[in-house]
Amino acid sequence: MIHINQLTYQYPGAAQSALMIEELHIPAGSFCLVTGQSGSGKSTLLRLINGLVPHFSGGTLQGNLKVAGLDPIALGPQVMSRHVGFVFQEPENQFIVDVVEDEIAFSLEHAGVPRKEMQQRIQSILAQLHIEPLRQRKLETLSGGEAQRVAIAAALVLNPQILVLDEPTSQLDPLTVETVLNLLQDLRSQRNLTILIAEHRLERLLSQVSHLVYINPQGKGCLSGSPSEIVTHIPYQPPVVRLAMAMGWQPLPLDVASAKKFIGMLPQIQPRTNPVSTQPAENNDPILEVRGLYANLPEVPVLKDISLTIQPGERLVIMGPNGAGKSTLLRCLMNLIKPEKGDILLNGHSIINQHTAELSKSMAYLPQDPSLLLFADSVRLELETTLHNHHLPIDPQTIEDLLQHLMLTDKAEVYPRDLSTGERQRTALGAVCITQPQILLLDEPTRGLDQEAKQSLVQLLLSWNQLGKTIVMITHDVEMAAAFANRILILENGQICADGKPGDIFQEEPRYTPQIASLFPSSGWLTLNDIPLNELISAKSIPAD
Repeated sequence: MIHINQLTYQYPGAAQSALMIEELHIPAGSFCLVTGQSGSGKSTLLRLINGLVPHFSGGTLQGNLKVAGLDPIALGPQVMSRHVGFVFQEPENQFIVDVVEDEIAFSLEHAGVPRKEMQQRIQSILAQLHIEPLRQRKLETLSGGEAQRVAIAAALVLNPQILVLDEPTSQLDPLTVETVLNLLQDLRSQRNLTILIAEHRLERLLSQVSHLVYINPQGKGCLSGSPSEIVTHIPYQPPVVRLAMAMGWQPLPLDVASAKKFIGMLPQIQPRTNPVSTQPAENNDPILEVRGLYANLPEVPVLKDISLTIQPGERLVIMGPNGAGKSTLLRCLMNLIKPEKGDILLNGHSIINQHTAELSKSMAYLPQDPSLLLFADSVRLELETTLHNHHLPIDPQTIEDLLQHLMLTDKAEVYPRDLSTGERQRTALGAVCITQPQILLLDEPTRGLDQEAKQSLVQLLLSWNQLGKTIVMITHDVEMAAAFANRILILENGQICADGKPGDIFQEEPRYTPQIASLFPSSGWLTLNDIPLNELISAKSIPAD
């Protein structure tokens, strides 16, 4: 279905090639996962398949590329869109009109499909994706999961042979991810689709795909084959796969369900305390306090009677379904949204009437969309501008140290909006944290980050926490939550439904349980670092198939 041979692509003005692939073959009907470091060229590869690269991006391309027997370089995206449906990393940014039905109809109108056939196709795709109730909804009112389904519907309504999705689960809660992946599997079998999906969080997808492509750093070639074959040759694996590799389990399990058959043969090992999840000492003076908070978005009630206290030095992770009110809560804490009722106290004083600019001296806020914070001409200038706006001295060494921690040293002079999503996320984080505020409010900070960048971020945040920073983070990444949090709060339908220590919450809320906790439910282990691997390896026993 997709054949690449001796392909090299370089963006305009770039010093080196973004992608160099000697040979890649993706069979028809594959469910193919594409992974690699941030900036390795995953999105570039996907955009080559439908002709967006180089037709919209420009640049220099050499080599051969065939997609469904067609040449996307010669034909361009206008023709290729009938053969390749594309869902972007931020689906809301690809919407053109205001209403769900009109968005799905747009490509049909552009292709000149007759009105009667258009209505039949729209009705069919709405039913197939179970979004009939959304037909007349405004796109701006959709949750992340709903927007994702509408984007998929708009991509599929032209009946393409290939569906390409760029990090479609990065903004979705675990239950919605499962729903979307089941939907993709159904569409694949019903329509004989070839599906390509770029993702960093392999634990969500590895057991479901038939093909795995790993793009080497800086796009210098790739590895391609079956998931169980390729995953052992890449720099990072999901926790269950890393455990299986250490234990020598064969055939290699790719998810918790397939790993459980090996667990019964393991010896009983005394659980040990996870040092990351220990609670800070309680005191009588919370740094933040929310009292009976109600908040609405335009004509939509979101938060309902939220009350909580946050102690100095806590690492609070907020989780919950898309649309539960998590981002609204953080925006209320920064006074970006005025609550309908209730109060918020910072160090014992109400902030309801304070300006956001004044609050930003004590609290740093990183929104979901990092581009909202990026205005300077280079990454380094973003950090310097923040210091200048806060009337703080500009120390070059402090900036260099932060760039190194954020793995942005080689991007210091790059225009921020030319960076990958993960690189922009790290740049925005640097811009809000360079002032060293008391409290960090982070909305999905790992979105778009590869495993190495995520681990580096966790270590940086933990080091800041040890220096006294209080960190409140929203994430759908349960593995990140397990490695970082000492308290987890679950928000659903605008209300707090669970609040406590990670080990307790993961037992009570299986939807949010990390792989190791699922595999060893009574051990207290949350991450691979909690497991005494040497003891297990010395007593390992592999069951017969």
